Amino acid sequence: MDIRDRVCLVTGGGRRVGRAIALALGQRGARVALHYHRSDADARTTVSELEALGTDARAFAADLGAPDAPAALVRDVHASFGAFDVLINSAAVMHRTPLGDVTTAAWDAMFAVNLRAPFFCAQAASIAMGERGGAIVNIADLAAFESWPAYIPHGISKAGIVQMTRALARALAPRVRVNAVAPGAVLLPDDWDAASARRLAETTPMGRLGSPTDVSSAVLFLLEAEFITGETIIVDGGRHVRC
Repeated sequence: MDIRDRVCLVTGGGRRVGRAIALALGQRGARVALHYHRSDADARTTVSELEALGTDARAFAADLGAPDAPAALVRDVHASFGAFDVLINSAAVMHRTPLGDVTTAAWDAMFAVNLRAPFFCAQAASIAMGERGGAIVNIADLAAFESWPAYIPHGISKAGIVQMTRALARALAPRVRVNAVAPGAVLLPDDWDAASARRLAETTPMGRLGSPTDVSSAVLFLLEAEFITGETIIVDGGRHVRC
């Protein structure tokens, strides 16, 4: 897919990995719909950066944890741009939840954003893309493939993203390709200290932590690789092959 002038929605596009993906798309000449929830200032800054690149960029606010919000967001983007070609499901929450601390409310809130919202965004996007079709890239996580005792619900939700990617790829082929990227340590949680980051880098086969650019590069590859669908690329510096 040549993404120049294509309309691309990036959920959670105002900050962290979503921001890097939005900027990478803009650098390739895409028209970027940037979704955000609470990070209004970050979203406006990112839109300004995209506009400075000469691309058409617009911000859209939505709480994707609300049941009707994903479909409404896609409809708003389609109505605003007059087209819809690419969906990047990047918005997610990651909270430390050791087994004994998990509550039904915390579980439901996490799954609403991490799994339910991407599914219904994809459902709506597949309709908005029309007969021309398009592409969807879901952002999963290395936690989908490893066992992290302090982040069990998060890992389960991201494992769901991997299976969702496979199922949607089959259901929507050949009109819409669906793939995923599963980042490892590219941006650490805000509460991690330097010593923890150093230990993580030292135990990564590539000998370093990743960056959001490593993720955005994988996303661009999947958008351009027109004979790949149903695949999840792990971007983790080799951590998943340590054993």
